[in-house]
Amino acid sequence: MVKDMPTKFDPASVEAGRYQWWIDNGFFKPSGDKKAHPYSIVIPPPNVTGKLHLGHAWDTTLQDMIIRQKRMQGYDVLWLPGMDHAGIATQAKVEARLRKQGVSRYDLGREKFVQQVWDWKDEYGDIIHKQWAKMGISVDYDRERFTLDEGLNKAVRKVFVDLYKKGLIYRGTYIINWDPQARTALSDIEVIHKDDQGAFYYVKYPFTDGTTFNGKDYIEIATTRPETMFGDEAIAVNPSDERYKDLVGKKVMVPLVNREVEIIADDYVTPDFGTGMVKITPAHDPNDFKVGKRHNLPELNTMNEDASMNENAGKYEGMDRFDARKAIVADLKAEGYLLREKSIVHAVGHSERTGVQVEARLSTQWFVKMKPLAEQALANQKTDDRVDFVPERFEHTFTQWMENVHDWVISRQLWWGHRIPAWYNKQTGEMYVGMEAPKDIENWEQDKDVLDTWFSSALWPFSTMGWPNTDAEDFKRYFPTNTLVTGYDIIFFWVSRMIFQSLEFTGKAPFKHVLLHGLIRDEQGRKMSKSLGNGIDPMDVVKKYGVDALRWFLITGSTPGQDIRFSYKKMDAAWNFINKIWNASRYVIMNLGEMDAPQLPNADKWDLADQWILSRLNATIKQVSAQFEKFEFGEAGRALYNFIWNDFCDWYIEMTKEKLNNGTAEEQADTKNILGYVLDQILKLMHPIMPFVTEKLWQAMPHEGKSIMVAQYPVEHPELANSEAETKMGDLIALIKAVRQIRNDAGAPMSKPVKMLIKVDNAEIKHIFETNRDYIDRFCHPAELMIDEAVEAPKLSMSGILAGATVYIPMAELVDLEEEKAKVEKEIKKLEQEVQRSEKKLGNEKFVQNAPAAVVEEERQKATEWQQKLAAAKERLTSLTEA
Repeated sequence: MVKDMPTKFDPASVEAGRYQWWIDNGFFKPSGDKKAHPYSIVIPPPNVTGKLHLGHAWDTTLQDMIIRQKRMQGYDVLWLPGMDHAGIATQAKVEARLRKQGVSRYDLGREKFVQQVWDWKDEYGDIIHKQWAKMGISVDYDRERFTLDEGLNKAVRKVFVDLYKKGLIYRGTYIINWDPQARTALSDIEVIHKDDQGAFYYVKYPFTDGTTFNGKDYIEIATTRPETMFGDEAIAVNPSDERYKDLVGKKVMVPLVNREVEIIADDYVTPDFGTGMVKITPAHDPNDFKVGKRHNLPELNTMNEDASMNENAGKYEGMDRFDARKAIVADLKAEGYLLREKSIVHAVGHSERTGVQVEARLSTQWFVKMKPLAEQALANQKTDDRVDFVPERFEHTFTQWMENVHDWVISRQLWWGHRIPAWYNKQTGEMYVGMEAPKDIENWEQDKDVLDTWFSSALWPFSTMGWPNTDAEDFKRYFPTNTLVTGYDIIFFWVSRMIFQSLEFTGKAPFKHVLLHGLIRDEQGRKMSKSLGNGIDPMDVVKKYGVDALRWFLITGSTPGQDIRFSYKKMDAAWNFINKIWNASRYVIMNLGEMDAPQLPNADKWDLADQWILSRLNATIKQVSAQFEKFEFGEAGRALYNFIWNDFCDWYIEMTKEKLNNGTAEEQADTKNILGYVLDQILKLMHPIMPFVTEKLWQAMPHEGKSIMVAQYPVEHPELANSEAETKMGDLIALIKAVRQIRNDAGAPMSKPVKMLIKVDNAEIKHIFETNRDYIDRFCHPAELMIDEAVEAPKLSMSGILAGATVYIPMAELVDLEEEKAKVEKEIKKLEQEVQRSEKKLGNEKFVQNAPAAVVEEERQKATEWQQKLAAAKERLTSLTEA
């Protein structure tokens, strides 16, 4: 087997065929062991809008690592995969593709357009499957779900119908966020506010009855959106504003529109903002809508679905909203109504999906009444069934959103999604809501709208398990799930909605833990985006470094809730670490021969190095297991790195070479078993993080079982803990490091035998060094070794100070004294010349008086440094001469 192992880690050959082999052997499926504790995770379903990015790679790696460890720990594990139809996001992608072909969805019609979206889903679903395979994620594909599949559609309809019957879903005409490109409603959290260049337009609204105010026959109204003037229904002032109390009830003319509107009083108006007078346009502003309801004002919509002006906009009908704005401003100016303009930068809502400016639009939509659902979710956080957020601070984000939640607009004017289960009678207009269509369907027409994509994904943890069939085996066995892993940026969109829907329909929280990670940024800390051109395809990284290296980087670079910066230097380091493991494993496997699975020999046969490495291994298992439980994977990774690289590779393997080469047959056999045992445990500890390389190496060494995936995860063995051995080996390693440092400082090679004198402070440390002379001989190469409390420091020597001891090596052992004297004398001459040059320069009055003060000061500092170096060199020459 060793002959087949190259001397360099090659990820492509290591990964080849491995994933399919795991699938073929059914290792990704639950064990079905009813005695085992169940452990389940549902994957945050990626949108079928495109390929997965580095953030997805991070998200799935975290989940896969948890799942693989739990599987090895004997849990009956289910990791359920799936994808999200993503409503508006996917429809926008398909419409963009069609636009390039000169076709719109309206040209195709609903049925043919939806088929185009299904084709897109199949195309990108296949890409996502290949990316999942590359990342090594161990999901049970037999249970894969899609948010538009038949089972989930049944769950969606039941939730809609039940909430409707409870009065928690209602249909009403309200101001909503409207995407003019997608021509659909948006929820508040689908609107991104960006700074846009705009202007305040100050416009005259003339009195209609000859009233004057401050000597003028008009009032002054400021607006950023003159194109909405055609929907003006009132002017409002604050009732406590003394300036305008006599104007309440008066009427003014809306310019260009020639419609009278009344000046009303309403607490909505802030007296000290602007002029303290605002126009009220109920159909085009959510706050104006509320004012209009209080004062029974008409609601006049002036725009079409695509944000072009409609018949209520007079001569501007058919114009794009922004073109209409320019034309209206020009006409206001021409007719003397425009007083002035003031450029501003203000936050404007944009559609998260299409990027266009959102309109506030009066529209009939379906809503979820959120208050009772939110209160239920908040109350649950005070029970034992609470959801634990990791990090804890994100519970505040959840709570804050729930406490301030608005009713949720759930209808979307799209063709891709779950159709709303509501029908309208063609003759009477009667509305019917139900699980199935009316029997006399020819007399009914179904609501054309679909549901917000988050409505279906909010049911994901239980709808995927077979609900609403509460007798479904998976629902009874694996719900509630254990851990949800997702980004902190979708707490509002998804996490919160899963919690309140699950509590409402199952009576239980959907998961116990929510592990929240941040965003992946570039090396400069910038968010990755197309506009910056700094996005990185995870598949490109895998191709160069291998998936195990990418996974190691993502795990060790992460702290719950924090962002991570992608770094090619760190990817290089990750590959180097795996290469270190590869070569160490290759060496061990080469020495194991044809033994069965390694077994630890009796403890009375362990020498100090054996006792030490097994104690360190045990401490590492304990630490890694504890950090996994806390989701502190970065800390777990650091513990693994330090143990593998430092303790095992740099020290223990080196310490075993003498026995493997020159020990008795029994010593060799015992050492091989301990080496094999420790390597086996290392590979199992690393498997959840680096699944491919650990499987490859484990298969190459003597082992029991078919796959490391289903081998037992290492557990703590208290009998292996040995603090005394760790202290003793710590002292030995400190001695070896001190000698190496001395040799390095003196430029003396490690292979050169030297006289070593170790002055010890007590009998205990003397005993440690005396009984482990073979390690000192192997690593320090002493020509002569003295260990004693009465050691006197040689007159000329280099030393290293340890805890409880000092090691001395005579200079004559390290360097040729005559040669060293010659080097120092040469250095002294050079330093004397520098001192003389500097003194001469500083003795020149012209230089001191005319040169910049900073230059003079710099020269003085140089002179001091040269003098100090010269004194040190002369002192060194004296010591060499007296040696």
